[in-house]
Formats: sequence, C-alpha cells, structure tokens
Amino acid sequence: MAHADDRAGTARPSPAAYRRPAPGGPAPAAPGRAAPALPISAAAERLGTSPRMLRYREALGLVPPTKEQPTGRGHRHRRFSEDDLGAVAAGLELERAYGIPPAALAFALRVLAEPATLARVRSFGERVGRLAPAPARAMDFEKQKALRLLRRRERGTP
Repeated sequence: MAHADDRAGTARPSPAAYRRPAPGGPAPAAPGRAAPALPISAAAERLGTSPRMLRYREALGLVPPTKEQPTGRGHRHRRFSEDDLGAVAAGLELERAYGIPPAALAFALRVLAEPATLARVRSFGERVGRLAPAPARAMDFEKQKALRLLRRRERGTP
C-alpha cells in the first residue's frame, strides 16, 4: 500500500540493501568502528520514503530507539545507523508484503508485546469466529482435536 508521503514510483530495495552504503554514500567504516550515521533526509532517501514518513514511523515505534544522548542545549537531531535503516526497511517490507499501513504494523507489535492487548484481541477473534477458543486443559485439547477430525470427515476432507 503506497502512502501519500512516500515517493511515487520509487521502488524500494530489499532490506539486505541497507546493510552496506550505497554508491556515493559514506565510506565504509574502518574495522572496529561504526559507519557514520545519516541525518533523516539522507536516511529517508536511502529508504525511498520522506523524512515526514520516517518521523511518523518513529512516533509509532517502528524505528529502533536512538542511543544518542541529548547535548544539554536542546534536542539533538536524530541520526540513523545502518542497523536502524535495516530495521526500518524490514518494517517497510512487511507493510508491502501484507498491504498494511504503518499504524497496523505498530498495532501488531503492540499485540505481541502486551499480554492484556493480546488477550482482548484473541477474545474478539473468538467472538467473530476467526479464532478457535484456546483449550483450557489437556482433555479440552483432545476434545477439540476429535471435533476437528469429525468435522473434516463430515465435509469429506481427509
């Protein structure tokens, strides 16, 4: 799903492409030293998106937290490492593969991270028939298994 702020017609490379600098980009770091971090405009260009969309993704929690410390004279401008670019690219790939917006991916992460949210979503899935109720005990599991086999047999499915 394309977003209005993404650059139209710009094909994004796979997440693996963000592991090394693009031609004309910063020189590779010396062994034992980190590659230079990129400002948001350069990071957005490498990712094929806009700085505004990158800030939006950061607000949603789809960008790894920064390890930079404030300078004491106000907020320091965020810079993006190669690992940050790889993580954002992986998120972009998930969005593209499943046709979802960034907010849906952020919610999926929230469901996975928060047991209470997971329980509420699971309960809703059971109520609308998208999820089978979780078996409470081992006997319930066996009963559910037997019922599934019977339903298959009734439908003529092996």
